[in-house]
Amino acid sequence: MTNLNIPFMSYRKIATIVSLSLLVLSILSLGLRGLNLGLDFSGGTLIEVSYSEAADLNEIRDLMSSNGFDDFQVVNFGSNTDVLIKVADKDGSSQIGDTIFAFLQADDSSLELQRIEFVGPQVGSELRDQGGLGMLVALGMILLYVAFRFQYKFALGAVTALAHDVVIILGLFSLFAWDFDLTVLAALLAVIGYSLNDTIVVSDRIRENFRGERGFEPEEIVNRSINQTLSRTLITSLTTLLVLFALFFFGGEMIRGFSEALIIGVLVGTYSSIYVVANMLLGLSITQDDLAIPEPEGAEFDEMP
Repeated sequence: MTNLNIPFMSYRKIATIVSLSLLVLSILSLGLRGLNLGLDFSGGTLIEVSYSEAADLNEIRDLMSSNGFDDFQVVNFGSNTDVLIKVADKDGSSQIGDTIFAFLQADDSSLELQRIEFVGPQVGSELRDQGGLGMLVALGMILLYVAFRFQYKFALGAVTALAHDVVIILGLFSLFAWDFDLTVLAALLAVIGYSLNDTIVVSDRIRENFRGERGFEPEEIVNRSINQTLSRTLITSLTTLLVLFALFFFGGEMIRGFSEALIIGVLVGTYSSIYVVANMLLGLSITQDDLAIPEPEGAEFDEMP
């Protein structure tokens, strides 16, 4: 694919419109609807039970609803006989697990209780705040690293691309009211690492071409750099997506949110490494002088006869 000459940057205005539209939609959804926080952040009760035969999840959900619960999640845990029930418990009562187990056991006497765990709302809010702080610290360290390794224009492009990816993922989770828990937060941090890796590869080739090729316009050099790294980008993205789709379809509901966030992150991250970073560099008017290797002091005297 190194011989391809796809004019990526000729579509950069369209890409800008698409990115801004997705960002505005995501920010509006986050502002108006917020995130559907899972038990890890909102606080509540987790009950794990085991049945002697394959559990009917729909029947368990009907039992939960008929007993007055409306904010809960019922999923298989490991096997089709093990069931995990998560209940949002805003009143902070840790006795709710015993109540749920009692009416489930009344429906099936073979039911066995494996564990009951209670997460208080204060613990959930601490997890949320510390997770968000960790993400901001990661973005700040990335900004410093890219600025040190490349140049501040590359750093601004890299951090803009990472923020672009994270906001869009959060916006989609808000828009479709998908559960946002610690596994999704972990996926967001993984997306930051994945997208940064792709961004570094593209940025490194752009820097090399700016330093090694003369007489070309910046847009042409950026296009050539993206085409030269396109095969690596596509192979990495496709092989990663194969694993993630396998997790999505066969991994069960426990890691559904994790795989969803990563699938979206890989797709958006691949797009942002091509368009968002390159768009920022051209928007900041990057030139070959910005990336010129500084000559050591006294070099002009060494060249004199």
